[in-house]
Amino acid sequence: MTTPNQAGGAGAPPIRVLIADDQDMVRTGFRFFLDAQPDITVVAEAADGEEAVALARRLRPDVCLLDIRMPRLDGLAATRLLAGPQVADPLRVVVVTTFDLDEYVYGALRGGACGFLLKDSGPTLLAEAVRAAAAGDSLVSPSVTVRLLQHLTAPQPPAAAPRPAAAEPLTDRELDVVRLVALGRTNAEIAAELYVSLSTVKTHLSSVQLKLGARNRVEIAAWAWQHGHAGPRA
Repeated sequence: MTTPNQAGGAGAPPIRVLIADDQDMVRTGFRFFLDAQPDITVVAEAADGEEAVALARRLRPDVCLLDIRMPRLDGLAATRLLAGPQVADPLRVVVVTTFDLDEYVYGALRGGACGFLLKDSGPTLLAEAVRAAAAGDSLVSPSVTVRLLQHLTAPQPPAAAPRPAAAEPLTDRELDVVRLVALGRTNAEIAAELYVSLSTVKTHLSSVQLKLGARNRVEIAAWAWQHGHAGPRA
């Protein structure tokens, strides 16, 4: 299986993708475009959530593209089963949907998705979301990013309480990295903006994940938004 560090590298195996959508035309369109990419291959399709979960668990694709409204099991439930907090070996899930609703965005990311994309975002952004997920980054449709930030910084009910403060304080440089993650920057963009190497960024992110108890960069971003570290540095 392609690992995040291999994804996109020269000579690396293609990123293996599963597409789950109840509309044949959507699956055909996604497959046509993604299979045309030199670094991506579609290994399976599913027409409902239960089939998607079964195929994903059997094939272990690098990235799962899940629609939200599907029969038998919806995409949010499928995301929790494949990437949720209780999953021992989570897969990388990108939710791709027609429905630009706050509860869907929040539910998908809280359920373990590492990306959220609207179907009208275009094929180029779709491929970028797949590559970002495979590389351990995350991509959220630009049109929902600001509302997502506002939603995550708003007071939450007890069932969705903010993540606790870090068990060990983050360094100034780690906070710089966290701030840029929260603003949607990729690892390469963070490295360029901070004038450090890509390996240095990855080292900082590993340290941050350990200190915060975060499973992925989406949870890092959520922590930043909830603790006031997502805006420009003072």
